[in-house]
Amino acid sequence: MTGVIMKFFVTSMLMWIAPVAILYAFNHDLIPGVTQLSPHSLTLLSGFVAVISVNIVIAFYIYMAIKEPSDKHEPDPAFLAEAKASVSQSAGKVGDSSQSLKKEE
Repeated sequence: MTGVIMKFFVTSMLMWIAPVAILYAFNHDLIPGVTQLSPHSLTLLSGFVAVISVNIVIAFYIYMAIKEPSDKHEPDPAFLAEAKASVSQSAGKVGDSSQSLKKEE
């Protein structure tokens, strides 16, 4: 479980750091060749590249999630018992309400 939380934390940080770093680099002329661009073009290009970087981070996170082995995860028995009890309880309430509707008719 710690590995999943760590992956989530790292990708969340990258989703914030990457676009801010890209915008900073574009606006402070740290990338060669951007000094020749007009302010309008600079804003469009830096925003586009920042959005693309976030999409790359999201795709990387999805790839890591897909590659994670699914056989090592086992559901918590206490959680399963609670879930089954909750479902059976709510199913009983639905049946009761349908019977009361029939009685009213």
